[in-house]
Formats: sequence, structure tokens, C-alpha cells
Amino acid sequence: MSPDGTSRTILVVEDEWLLRDELAQAFRADGWAVLQAATGEGAVAILRRNRIDALLTDIQLGGYLSGWDVAEAGRAANAGTGVIYISGNAADCSRQVPASYFFKKPYRPAAIVAACRRLHGRQDASASTP
Repeated sequence: MSPDGTSRTILVVEDEWLLRDELAQAFRADGWAVLQAATGEGAVAILRRNRIDALLTDIQLGGYLSGWDVAEAGRAANAGTGVIYISGNAADCSRQVPASYFFKKPYRPAAIVAACRRLHGRQDASASTP
């Protein structure tokens, strides 16, 4: 539960298990329910079956779908889904959906959680790194 008593669910999409687990733990500590996927295909399947308040996705994933594709699918499933992108080397952010944030690796999990809180609290976040 969040501090205001509402339930929030985030989908963490990261192909590196240790990074995915670290992010999931940070969000759980902040009161989020966490779903996880290691591939874009797995993430899209989860998006189709669940209501997601926020999506955190690495851009470069194993499989056929990228994080860009996952974010577009997330927005198609729920227009209000907040999106946070992470990448170690994605220079072109032209596919970034509106009202989203981008973080370059390495990042601080606490900074990502704070940005996600901002996205969840309002839909007019700027498309940049906070």
C-alpha cells in the first residue's frame, strides 16, 4: 500500500536478474505490488492480463520486443500507465512515450522509485531524467 492507502502495481521488465530483483525490492519497500518479466514478450503477456499502474522497462531486452515496444503495448492496454525507461546505451529516445522518464545505467533505485511516484501522482511528467 502507498502512504495514501491505495494499491499500486508496477511491472519491472529487465533481462538481468540481479538488476530486476534490486528494482523489485526497492519498489516493494515503497509499498508497490511488483510483477516481473525478463523479456518483452513476457511483459506484453502480463500487460494483457493485469492492470498496471506503472511500467519500468530496460530498452534492450532478449527476444523480439524491445522496451520501446513494451511501453507502447503498456500504453495501448492502459493509457494512464506511467513509464520509466532504463538503458546502458540507448542514445535515441525518439520512441519514448509522453509523460515518461529515461534513466541511463548506472542509476540509483531510489531515484527511479521517486520518479515513478511522480508519474503515478500526475500524468504531466516531462519526458526526461529527473
